[in-house]
Amino acid sequence: MDKVVTSAAEAVAVIPDGASLAVGGFGLCGIPSALIQALHERGTTDLRVVSNNCGVDGWGLGMLLETRRISRVTGSYVGENKEFARQYLSGEIELELVPQGTLAERLRAGGCGIPAFFTPAGVGTQIAEGGLPWRYDAHGGVAVASPKKEIRQYGGTEYVLEESITTDFALVRAARGDRHGNLVFDKSARNFNPLAAMAGRVTIAEVEELVEPGELDPDAIHLPGVFVQSVLALSAEEAADKRIEKTTVRPVPAVAEAMPGQRGTTGGQN
Repeated sequence: MDKVVTSAAEAVAVIPDGASLAVGGFGLCGIPSALIQALHERGTTDLRVVSNNCGVDGWGLGMLLETRRISRVTGSYVGENKEFARQYLSGEIELELVPQGTLAERLRAGGCGIPAFFTPAGVGTQIAEGGLPWRYDAHGGVAVASPKKEIRQYGGTEYVLEESITTDFALVRAARGDRHGNLVFDKSARNFNPLAAMAGRVTIAEVEELVEPGELDPDAIHLPGVFVQSVLALSAEEAADKRIEKTTVRPVPAVAEAMPGQRGTTGGQN
């Protein structure tokens, strides 16, 4: 089955207002930026997003935040997004903070048909005991708080019950993919993209390189096409448009030898 769509606009046209949406990526690495941009241009709103983080100001999911298109976020990291923090603290958006490993497992479990699981992460904190602010009111009070969760002991250790996550749709980005939807991810982009794809009932993948069926080594495929409904081939310009969340500098050997104490200005990106 050929799952390739001709444009990002066509790919996201199936996503209605009010949909729940799992979005892949780790920081700004491996985010489905073309699909997010198309969703932004379409004007889709009242989205309930599940993602490790919510982009940065002006890029990735941050674009949807700035235009008030997101009503709820389930994630593990607010990060450098000042608008995200502002909306949360002012009561404009609901936020369920989840330990990062727990979020990954909730998505994976949802994709595998597992309704819930026990984990030690969060025991002894508000994650398990409840009361974590999900939404503030206009005066800084807690309007919606997290519920208390079931605790059980196994082998003398306490564990908290966490429910799995499934969403109406998922948006992911892969380094390579074929027309059947089989995907290969690059390095840290693999952290959340396969899990988000598994959790979505309808998954749309943008790929930096589209290949024909049979070209991918079966042993190298990270996500089989059974989890993917649509594939968007990015242009060379779209594939190369990758933002750096934080620029890291290090000494340049030649400069450091000539000018002791001085630092270079090189930066890197995954």
